[in-house]
Amino acid sequence: MKYIGVILLAWFSINQAGQDIYACKNAVVTIYSKAPVEDIDARSDKGTSVFNTATGELAFSVPIRSFKFDKARMQEHFNENYMESDKYPQATFKGKINGKPDVTKDGTYPVTAAGVFEVHGVKQTRTITGKLMVKGGAINLSSEFMVACKDHQIEIPKLVFYNIAENIRVQVNATYAPYK
Repeated sequence: MKYIGVILLAWFSINQAGQDIYACKNAVVTIYSKAPVEDIDARSDKGTSVFNTATGELAFSVPIRSFKFDKARMQEHFNENYMESDKYPQATFKGKINGKPDVTKDGTYPVTAAGVFEVHGVKQTRTITGKLMVKGGAINLSSEFMVACKDHQIEIPKLVFYNIAENIRVQVNATYAPYK
């Protein structure tokens, strides 16, 4: 929870507070990898995000250790052997939504966000597609994208190569409320 405070503090040092700032403290992030031996499937509801509707700026963070797996052993290997969660505790995205969806009108808007995506200590410039939905003043942002393990120096030992896919599907779903 302290990370939403860090994000907000950084955000407000650059931007003025006001009715254009929206926050989400419980974004759901799922990861999925299909592999011949066993699928990897995990979920976190600890994602935090801030969205400035006036500028399109978007910041997002999820604690790596917050991902929950069905099998405790799988969760342990994920955190210790692959993600090195003690060394790299967060996955983050900081960027800007291209275009300016009208968040005063109900509707569904396809969006792209360009920025820096950081996982496992490796920063990568990415453009991620998503969908912004406005209904009754509530804003929801969802996205699905792929992350290649090699792009973030996440090593998969040859011994377990058939257990883990080289690409991980990431799904994000965040519902924002005005920040007060």
